[in-house]
Amino acid sequence: MKDIDLIKKFDREVEEKGVRIKDADQMKVMENVFDDQTLIALYKLVHKGKISAIGGSISTGKEANVFYGEDSDKNSIAIKIYRIQSANFNKMGEYMAGDPRFSSVRKSKKEVIFAWTKKEYSNLKRAKDAGINCPGPIFFDKNILLMKFCGENEKAYPQLRQAALTKEEGERVYMAVLADMKTLFNDAGLVHADLSEFNILYDGEKHIIIDMGQAVTPEHPGAVKFLVRDIKNVNRFFSRFCDTRSEEEIFKDIVGEHRMQP
Repeated sequence: MKDIDLIKKFDREVEEKGVRIKDADQMKVMENVFDDQTLIALYKLVHKGKISAIGGSISTGKEANVFYGEDSDKNSIAIKIYRIQSANFNKMGEYMAGDPRFSSVRKSKKEVIFAWTKKEYSNLKRAKDAGINCPGPIFFDKNILLMKFCGENEKAYPQLRQAALTKEEGERVYMAVLADMKTLFNDAGLVHADLSEFNILYDGEKHIIIDMGQAVTPEHPGAVKFLVRDIKNVNRFFSRFCDTRSEEEIFKDIVGEHRMQP
């Protein structure tokens, strides 16, 4: 059972800091869903001035909840909180195990989730530095990741599967996504490993690649399998808009014939 005193302290401190709760019902959801340790980490981010307003839910995934927020300059941000109690520990371990950046992580569930949060921050930074259009990472602590908000008027841009694309737009976005996969691999040193119409947003003009916690380096033992899966998913979705390139052709274009074979 949640420590009621802790919740009251968090609410009091938030109020004293002048943090606006833009959606009181969503704040109750946060208090009901997240454990004491998460509330403490959230409090620290408020105390550090990283968060000045907390709004409604943007999305609820299998491992995390994302809320709208604002920083101290009233810039829109996304607050992504990984659920310590219900996150898929075993699935995370598959992506972490072969990543040399996180080889020292011990096996406790909490430590894996904290490392996963750090991993997504690192992956987003590498992708952003390489020129990929993705949420800009701002800060992380424990199981909480702060990112630039991708949307307008507190509403996130739609997933690609929900976007009303014409055939011409679909073909254009398809080629742009393939180009990003190549840039991600060669310049950022990453394979997304879960790329599909669910993890790509569309702002009406260009796509935005999101959810990069599981992204792995090319040296990861599962990198080839993950890249082939990404290519299959992308081709499957865009085949309704245009003729897609062969999976083998895309693979070789991304990695170079001399590096790996699917």
